[in-house]
Amino acid sequence: MASLKQIRFDLRGDFIPLDSLLKAAGVAESGGRAKSMVAEGLIQVDGQDESRKTAKIRAGQVVAAPGFRIKVVAPESED
Repeated sequence: MASLKQIRFDLRGDFIPLDSLLKAAGVAESGGRAKSMVAEGLIQVDGQDESRKTAKIRAGQVVAAPGFRIKVVAPESED
């Protein structure tokens, strides 16, 4: 059984578009590949299939596909 790659992504700002997250987290080698992964139906957000390439992903959400799981977290407060 292949292991699941667990990725923690520190969010900057309120949200990140799904395709940008896939590229920034290193699971898609390009923006085009990120978009095709979504179009192919490979991506789930919080356990639900996601077909919007630029869905707004916010802190606390989990993005998953075969082989990886990305937990999006808020940056630590600087107070």
